[in-house]
Amino acid sequence: MSTASARRERQRAERHQLIIDTARELAEAEGWDAVTTRRLADRIEYSQPVLYSHFSGKDAIVGAVALEGFTDLARRTRERVDAAPDGRAAAAAVAETYLRFATDRPAMYEAMFQLGTDYPFADPASPAPLHDGFNAVRDGLAAATGEADIVLRTELFWSALHGLVTLTSSGRLPPHAQAERLELLVSHFVGRRDQDAGGPSSSG
Repeated sequence: MSTASARRERQRAERHQLIIDTARELAEAEGWDAVTTRRLADRIEYSQPVLYSHFSGKDAIVGAVALEGFTDLARRTRERVDAAPDGRAAAAAVAETYLRFATDRPAMYEAMFQLGTDYPFADPASPAPLHDGFNAVRDGLAAATGEADIVLRTELFWSALHGLVTLTSSGRLPPHAQAERLELLVSHFVGRRDQDAGGPSSSG
């Protein structure tokens, strides 16, 4: 590749990332309804045709933000799980990290789980960051339960966490009892603190 071609590729990659970053920042400040291709084009000071040369539309931009979110969530989760002293602590770390991420990055979380994207979920064709996000949660639970095949358990655990995020953020659940809710949730899936941390609870 010539120097000129390499420079053009680098500039295109930088512009691509600028669009993603600007969309996320605008969503964080004003909500996703405020994110339009026209406003993005104005903010990054490029024409709409240039923006469309990178993304087919808003859903594609939301999807790109979502992929970054799954990558970030997986990284945070694995860091916490790797530092956990035992299996039960690993499962608790998954839950705590998930809720903290949703609180810290609400616009990104919304892109990941509540808005339309161009990506299939729970499918072999899903992009790698989607699999990585799910696998990070699964691996944290596996450390607690000792089970090799815990896909359904992971799906239910993830669903419960998403329910806590959604109900709390919408004001349906008071936030002050969140730590107690997480304790009950983890106990239900992997056992109480006074039980063997290596096996699931009898209710699971």
